[in-house]
Amino acid sequence: MSRIENVSAILLAFGLASGMAACAPAGTSGDGEGEGEAASCNVGISMPTRSLERWINDGEGLKEKLEAKDCTVDLQYADDKTDQQISQIQNQIAGGAEILVVAAIDGEVLGPTLEDAKSQDIQVIAYDRLINGTDAVDYYATFDNYKVGQLQGEFIEEQLGLADGEGPYNLEPFAGSPDDNNAAFFFAGAWDVLLPYVESGQLVVPSGKSPASNEDWTSIGILGWKSADAQAEMDNRLQSFYTGDKKVDVVLSPNDSLALGIESSLDAAGYEPGTDWPVITGQDADVANVQAMQGDRQSMTVWKDTRELGTQVETMVDAIVAGNEVEVNDTETYDNGVKVVPTYILEPVVVTKDTVQEELVDSEFMSASDAGL
Repeated sequence: MSRIENVSAILLAFGLASGMAACAPAGTSGDGEGEGEAASCNVGISMPTRSLERWINDGEGLKEKLEAKDCTVDLQYADDKTDQQISQIQNQIAGGAEILVVAAIDGEVLGPTLEDAKSQDIQVIAYDRLINGTDAVDYYATFDNYKVGQLQGEFIEEQLGLADGEGPYNLEPFAGSPDDNNAAFFFAGAWDVLLPYVESGQLVVPSGKSPASNEDWTSIGILGWKSADAQAEMDNRLQSFYTGDKKVDVVLSPNDSLALGIESSLDAAGYEPGTDWPVITGQDADVANVQAMQGDRQSMTVWKDTRELGTQVETMVDAIVAGNEVEVNDTETYDNGVKVVPTYILEPVVVTKDTVQEELVDSEFMSASDAGL
């Protein structure tokens, strides 16, 4: 099955209809049909939480870029509370925002608020998380989220020699927050690689928490991407299903926050790096996790250089303000149930202990000391 077919399957799991490719609004989209009216650079940025390092970096980084161009910027964090995010966006609309950049906590509930924005000709850019069920989202900027999971699955495949017939290995899979649209893509990308090995018996899931298909991913989702909840879940699996000499060989963790909780659980259970520590995946290149890689407690992270995402959104804002065409590179994949949202997709990168210097430090994403070097 192709990646786009998989994406359609994921969207159907949310009850969304797959549709024909559509162009964005004429004059402000990637359809190339002229120019629209200019907007003032008054931007409301809505980020989901301060509890994850990446959202702090994303929000502050984008705010800095836009303010350097003399934009008026209101940056808000919603503490993982949907009601709070709705209220903050409503206040940004009332405060005169001409453009909204929204990383949704729950992509299913913002429709009515954004319809109000649309009625006032406010342009809406969905930031890294698709906003569903409304035509009031104009653009989407994100990384290839299916590929994020695919890279995690392929890393496990390579590390364990699965393609060469090695196994069996004990696997414990985790998935992200059920209210995060991206979590479905992450899981599908990884599970399309790993499920055939589960079905062949090369990967065994002693806990039984092995979704039969991509559509069942929420059964192992961790609400809110909370480290503590991932730790509690891993504690339960280890205590219930790993008695005697049975050991976990590999853990599919979709992001770094869950990986930290999983690693704490393994540590408390007596696992030791360099001896019986399992392969563990991650995403986001958070400082604590990069340091964990240096200590052989995490095997990899998928890095999404959010500076590039910020730059792309900055470029979109510039085009909207000037009344020019907004560049996109995908007008087929991201159907939110009402429209296919014109999207700019960026590519993620695998980072391991051996490539931290090259990828993260040399690019000035983080300092050598923060990276544990």
